[in-house]
Amino acid sequence: DVIAGFLYAILILVVFHPVVDLIDNFNLTYKYAPLIIITFEMAAVEKVEEQLAGLRIAKRSAPSEEPAYLLDIDLSRPARSENSRFVAVSCSNKSIRVYNRETLHFLREYSSQPGILSGVRFARACDSAVFSACSDGTVKCWDVRSATQKPVQVFSGYPSNVFISFDISCSDLIVCAGTEKVEQDTFLVFWDARGITDCANSAKEPLGVYSESHNDDITKICFHPVEPNLVVSGSTDGLVNVFDINKDNEDDALISTCNSDSSVSFIGWSGKGYKQVYCLTHDEGFCWWDTAQLDTEEPITLLRVLDVRDSVCAENQSLHYLVGGLYHEKAEKLFLVGGTSTGNIHLISCGTDGLSLVGTLCGGHSATVRSFCWNLADESLLTGGEDAQLLLWKPGAVERSLTKKASLKIASSVQKRVRVHNSSLKSRKK
Repeated sequence: DVIAGFLYAILILVVFHPVVDLIDNFNLTYKYAPLIIITFEMAAVEKVEEQLAGLRIAKRSAPSEEPAYLLDIDLSRPARSENSRFVAVSCSNKSIRVYNRETLHFLREYSSQPGILSGVRFARACDSAVFSACSDGTVKCWDVRSATQKPVQVFSGYPSNVFISFDISCSDLIVCAGTEKVEQDTFLVFWDARGITDCANSAKEPLGVYSESHNDDITKICFHPVEPNLVVSGSTDGLVNVFDINKDNEDDALISTCNSDSSVSFIGWSGKGYKQVYCLTHDEGFCWWDTAQLDTEEPITLLRVLDVRDSVCAENQSLHYLVGGLYHEKAEKLFLVGGTSTGNIHLISCGTDGLSLVGTLCGGHSATVRSFCWNLADESLLTGGEDAQLLLWKPGAVERSLTKKASLKIASSVQKRVRVHNSSLKSRKK
């Protein structure tokens, strides 16, 4: 019995050694757990990259009577588990077009003549409320269920303001818009966005402004995806500033200033918990920072690429420009979107060790792609370009119409200024 018991104990140790090891001294955790985690992470990333590379055209919007560049795209936020109902597109003809999300059928158009509209965003809680900044010194909000041209809400700035960027917080409480530089003034202007539908057709005055953190055009604004008090701004002065707007004044609100050394064209949040910030520049550069390292001795720069076109090589074709970035929560991976002047779209994976090409989407656009919107709910991608086409891409989709679209490239009605960053500018904080 003693020998049998001893042999049984040996058998238990041999068969269940990892469990005993884990309980006793955590050797298994250190020895094997990282391998398991990496395996799962790699599988998730590879699956996402496979889905991205497998995107195919599912729908095309019908040609418009007045072709225009499609400059920005946003999807309405669905209530509960429902699908998004609307797609809104900011166009170069000073209008916003609204489409059915599933069919891409045109629904209605809102014009802001003579002002120029910049960007388009749906409210999170109300999927029918869509916003856009305007060069006439306002941010306008329309109800896409209504055919009337009159906005349901107008957020008025100050007389000299010309808004070229904006965003709304994830809680729908605050709207923030960025201005062009007028004389020596550049502003971030804030409004209380509550009660959009309760104050129909009334103008809202600003809560206040930030005026010291940028000294040139504020090209991009992006609120944190889950923390409504955090917002990041980018400018042609090369600076990317992170603010906590709960603070009492601008100096205290400025958490960090990162210098891209070039004119900022796109900014976004990434990483687990969205503690990272990244930007693209007008000369096709890429910068990526980890704000979680601000209070440590570790460097906050994760990656800096002076010209992505030189570091990402596509087979038989080059990368001509960058459009923007997207963070995939499930894979915990940052991707960039770029393309060619002939309409091909490159999907690029970002890592701290560099950039790599995931795949190329061909046969959709016939000219430069200017905008996109990634929908995590069904892994689909919406793209818009200088050919005036709005395309819906889905994994493994088959386009019903096999007719090849002729080039619809049109003359731009909006010429964006690109100014090189002055390297003498100093970063105010780490």
